[in-house]
Amino acid sequence: MNVRRSAAVVAVLVATAGLGTGTGTGFASAAFAADTASEASTAPSASPSQAIPTGLYGYTDPTYDGVWRQSLALLALDTVGEKPGAGAVEWLVGQQCASGAFAAYRADATARCDAETAVDTNSTAAAIQALAAVGEQDAEAGRAVRWLKDNQNEDGGWGYTPGGPSDANSTSVVIGALAAAGDAPEKQQKDGNSPYDALRSLALPCGDGETGDKNGAEDGGAFAYQPDKKGGLAANADATAAAVLGSLGEGFVVEAGGGTGKDKDNGTDKGQGKGKGSFGACVPGDSPEELAHNGAVHLSGALTADGYLKSSLAGAEDQPDHGTTTDAVVALAAAGNLAATDKPLAWLRKNYGVWAAKAGPAAYAQLVLAAHASGGDPRDFGGADLVAQLKDTGPAGEGSDYSSVPYDDTTAGDEAGDGLGAGAWWAIGLGLVVVAATAGFVLVRAGRKRPQA
Repeated sequence: MNVRRSAAVVAVLVATAGLGTGTGTGFASAAFAADTASEASTAPSASPSQAIPTGLYGYTDPTYDGVWRQSLALLALDTVGEKPGAGAVEWLVGQQCASGAFAAYRADATARCDAETAVDTNSTAAAIQALAAVGEQDAEAGRAVRWLKDNQNEDGGWGYTPGGPSDANSTSVVIGALAAAGDAPEKQQKDGNSPYDALRSLALPCGDGETGDKNGAEDGGAFAYQPDKKGGLAANADATAAAVLGSLGEGFVVEAGGGTGKDKDNGTDKGQGKGKGSFGACVPGDSPEELAHNGAVHLSGALTADGYLKSSLAGAEDQPDHGTTTDAVVALAAAGNLAATDKPLAWLRKNYGVWAAKAGPAAYAQLVLAAHASGGDPRDFGGADLVAQLKDTGPAGEGSDYSSVPYDDTTAGDEAGDGLGAGAWWAIGLGLVVVAATAGFVLVRAGRKRPQA
């Protein structure tokens, strides 16, 4: 859920500054895109004097994540039977373009969307899941689904921007949106390829650990965000967590004990009932269910040592990634390995506070969904009420008006997870300086196709 969760920040900043590197990812190197994807969701406020739009959850500048965080907040509240704050659904509906698409945020929702409006698949797919959950928004959700279908890539997947190279995160969140809208993802095909074909192309096979390459035992079963410029695949935890859900046809909400990849026999999984062995083994098959199983095996192994996943952002490799750890819990629950969620949940209960307070509603929503998926109580998460904490970030009741409340730019995330950390901003800033020093800034039209190598 991280960018899909939002490469939005990186996509916009890198594209705007002309930072393409010709690696084939479209807006930066595959490593940079995947690394930063797990760090980006909220961003520092552009102007502390701006006002928070009425009905919006969160107190930080929504430029890069407004629709995303609103959608997650609505989903999490609906999952636990809570009504959203006043105007919350209306705010989300008001962000939609006539085409059906959503941008990360439109400051003037009364203005017509045009070629300059940076619509994207992640915001659109997240909004579909939220609108489907709250109900009575079938027309809006239907238009958004049609837009996604019209922008499917020939390989069956989706990139962050329409026409951009397919990636595991975007393809997976669209699968969740199609499922939420009642469509069968496997039937949505382009040139004979389904979304599951796109995910299959990004899955690392089970390795024997003897080759010394990225397909060894350590990374076997994982998913890559995108191929690198040579077509190689590098394991990415955030992409893997997303792709496990996508391969199982799941959205952000996984019902407690209802994961489609489950076998409730002591937390083991038998390859979707196909007799493929214990949960801990990577299996050689390539069906969506088997690939989801293998992705969950990879995540389970990665969580064994510390109980949390580490940031893949350059310079922050030893730092915990709260957001991806939370998403991994949901993925493991969906795959049926509830036993593997115990350790990361215990770690999150002790360590989520600073991260969630800085990252805001999206983080609290992720935690609510993780607690729910694993069969826990989101209202008693290590003694804390995650639902109440989420509700505190948004409009509480009828007549609530946050339009005069200034953005708080002191709460922008600086930890690994959903908040864009200081290290991420440093990396982006350094890239901008380098480009400015060598060639100057090349402004590109917001929302255009990502350049391809």
